[in-house]
Amino acid sequence: MQPFKLDRELVFFDLETTGINVLRDRIVQIAMVKFSPGKETPEEFYSLIHPGLPIPAEVTRIHGIDDEAVADAPSFADLAGEMHTFIGCSDLAGYNSIRFDVPLLAEEFFRCGIDIELESRRLVDVQRIFYKMEPRSLKAAYQFYCGKTLDEAHDALADTRATVEVLLGQMERYRDTDYVDDDGHVTNHPVRNDLQALSEFTNDLNTLDVTQRLRLNERSEVVFNFGKYVNQSFEEVWQKEPTYFSWILDRDFSYQVKKIVRKFVEEKKQNKPRI
Repeated sequence: MQPFKLDRELVFFDLETTGINVLRDRIVQIAMVKFSPGKETPEEFYSLIHPGLPIPAEVTRIHGIDDEAVADAPSFADLAGEMHTFIGCSDLAGYNSIRFDVPLLAEEFFRCGIDIELESRRLVDVQRIFYKMEPRSLKAAYQFYCGKTLDEAHDALADTRATVEVLLGQMERYRDTDYVDDDGHVTNHPVRNDLQALSEFTNDLNTLDVTQRLRLNERSEVVFNFGKYVNQSFEEVWQKEPTYFSWILDRDFSYQVKKIVRKFVEEKKQNKPRI
């Protein structure tokens, strides 16, 4: 029986990588589990990936994947088309995925000329549900929600399968539980079998990119969330230092940030009013 109420496909995924920098590090292992409306059995995709650079020894000690293990593996570019087809228009879910796996995956695709258009997808981060409701690690979450021991932690497919089970356990445990934030605001039953509700609960809806460099202020203006112009709007900064936008486009920012900045700059140059 299909465990999720879906209006489109939902892909759980996990990555093992060469490090923790979402812009510079590369994927060495990927696993995806896709749930589709009307289908009882999920589809799975798994592969080791040659990252095109050495895997640091300290990282190998964590996930057990070394240069020899990926020596004959395909590159991300070799698999990009197949993986993009597998993902399709699905929503994306994972564990610590919004801050790490999603932006790193998006950058890998972008290097291959593919924009996976994150703004059109709902993102569900199982870790954020867990940290908000019961702060722990994935291994502890698996034990806490599923009553099982995760013996293959840091293997992408084992972690992905465990994440699926954890979310199902969370929905069962918290189906009648409200969430009260630090300011006393109450969200009624946010952890339920509703992808929109789960996405809203695990995302900051005012943040415009997964690296959290841009956000909306209380007036729905795009503002910077970093650097010397933090909390200042695009319009304000454009009046002060329009070259700041060129600087961003030339520096080491995510493709999503550059996409938003480039659209703004093009509109300003064309003297088009912003919507």
